[in-house]
Amino acid sequence: MAIEFVKGHGTQNDFVLLPDPDGRLELTPGRVAALCDRQRGLGADGVLRVVRSTALGEAGAGEWFMDYRNADGSVAEMCGNGMRVFARYLTDRGLAEGPEFVIGSRTGDKSVIVHPDGTVTVHMGPASITGASVAIVDGRNFSGVAVNVGNPHLVSVVDDDVAELDLREEPRYDTDFFPEGVNLEFVNPLGEGALRMRVYERGVGETRSCGTGTVAAVAAALHLAGTDTGESTVDIPGGRVTVSMKRGEAMLTGPVEFVARGELADEWWAAQE
Repeated sequence: MAIEFVKGHGTQNDFVLLPDPDGRLELTPGRVAALCDRQRGLGADGVLRVVRSTALGEAGAGEWFMDYRNADGSVAEMCGNGMRVFARYLTDRGLAEGPEFVIGSRTGDKSVIVHPDGTVTVHMGPASITGASVAIVDGRNFSGVAVNVGNPHLVSVVDDDVAELDLREEPRYDTDFFPEGVNLEFVNPLGEGALRMRVYERGVGETRSCGTGTVAAVAAALHLAGTDTGESTVDIPGGRVTVSMKRGEAMLTGPVEFVARGELADEWWAAQE
């Protein structure tokens, strides 16, 4: 059976999309990790399985469900950049009528808007402040704001230039506070309505961008300013997105690009576990 794939990215947070409308693929953690490996696979920050909600027994308004897996094969709750890529794929292939429609996810239905210029807006839902904690980089403590965007984040707004931080290894964090792991964002304010960010993603490592991370960064910055409403651009190594917050509800807008289509080799797929 030929297994189709599409490779795409949102601000260089890259994904392998696997069209699987009826949920027939045996998508094991080992296969996901192999696909995402940049030497023995296609290379990606994660896998997006394009599957009908009914095939997974998911009840919701969205016909299509974004089954997202991290690069290490673990299941993830939500991915903002992945949702943008997923939405563009559906409209480009004629699987969804735009410009606005709903996609299912593990954090519930998400409304998306595919704009004429190819950018996509995702209604991300609430970004909730859940407390405070500390990230440790090279033995230095960075205080942070804990934010839940359907998945856990710790955002440290720092005076140090984030470009100088050594994120080759996972920063340490309080595993009692974050027993399921956490996405770690380090943020520089650039002036009113503008931030710069780097991110170490749970289950992946440092990535060029993280959609939920940019939402968490803006939510944390607004919280520290004493509000939950505002808009900001966020510059990440992979480009720029815009996040708007209104009473804690977030919308994420950014670009999408597709770079390749093809079929996985049957022998390669069968050899992965």
